[in-house]
Amino acid sequence: MFDLGWTELLLIGIVALIVVGPKDLPGMFQAVGKFVGKAKGMAREFSRAMNDAADQSGVSDIQKTFKTASNPMKTAMDEVRKTTDSVTRDLKEATKPELTVEQKAAAEKAREKTAELAEARKVTKAEAAPAATANTKPKAAAKPKAAPAAKVAAPVAKPKPKKKTKAEDQA
Repeated sequence: MFDLGWTELLLIGIVALIVVGPKDLPGMFQAVGKFVGKAKGMAREFSRAMNDAADQSGVSDIQKTFKTASNPMKTAMDEVRKTTDSVTRDLKEATKPELTVEQKAAAEKAREKTAELAEARKVTKAEAAPAATANTKPKAAAKPKAAPAAKVAAPVAKPKPKKKTKAEDQA
């Protein structure tokens, strides 16, 4: 406000100390503080009253019109954005169309066929499971491997193809 630096404030403080004296200096600073507080309150109230008067007289509408006229590209883009937002909102609110009778019948037929195929797979798996366990030999317990001394990436071995059993060939 007054653009006073620290050196100017120090100089004012020394002069006030000499002129007023050390006894009355705290009381003077208190009086100055109260005065500055009242001045700020009055300035705040004045500013608020001016803003209210400007709003009532329509200055904000004139200001908005002036901004629109000074930057027509931004105004146009704002309108496009509003329009696209409303269109996307309308599309989201639109409901899905109802299926026709033929489409419903075809969907039900597909569900039934899928259920039959799933049931057939379950039956073949159940029949193949006991046959597969009877034809295989029990595996020996795996030996634990020792951890490598240093962290070295080991080459990845490709798995050997599994031989098919007679039951799997028939399925």
